[in-house]
Amino acid sequence: MPTSKPRRSPKPQERQRDSERTRRLILEAAATEFGAHGYAGARISAIATRAGVNQQLISYYFDGKEGLYQAMSGLWRERQDELVPPGTPMPEQLRRYALEALHNPQGARLLAWAGLQYTGPDENPGAATVNEGILAGVEQLRALHSDGRLPAEVDPGCLLIMLMAASMAPVTLPQIVEGVCGVDPGSPEFLTHFADQVALLGRLIGLA
Repeated sequence: MPTSKPRRSPKPQERQRDSERTRRLILEAAATEFGAHGYAGARISAIATRAGVNQQLISYYFDGKEGLYQAMSGLWRERQDELVPPGTPMPEQLRRYALEALHNPQGARLLAWAGLQYTGPDENPGAATVNEGILAGVEQLRALHSDGRLPAEVDPGCLLIMLMAASMAPVTLPQIVEGVCGVDPGSPEFLTHFADQVALLGRLIGLA
């Protein structure tokens, strides 16, 4: 009778690849689940099912729901650094953020859900707060304001919030886009046009 070959233990690099693959699957599933239901409504069991992993692995790799959300927030901050490196003109920043709806609509959904479910920092440990990218944007607008390139009446902080909301509109207000523009709010053609329009708005108000 043929003898079966003894099972060998996986090599360290193989274990590392498996670990990285598992973490990636969990993060991808979490982005979908959090994007669909927000932090409060997302379920770890649903994330595990989407990822095709044992639920205990989420605790093992991320120490539970809050740790997983924070890991996702960290990835989004890294994506921001790639998307708009220092020195990127504000209109171009707006265009790139609007185009994220093509590649990563979950980012805008997560931010919108964080706001809808927000009741204060003590009660919302998983909620995204302002980060370095947002603060840098405020400082950019304040510098333009100080140089007289923005009207004196404009509040740089309020302006940044308005521009952020505008950039995310195809994701956060798809029904309005469809009703007003008569197009599929997620189509590449519309998103490219919308991103160009947001950038044009930035130039027209003096952000170039």
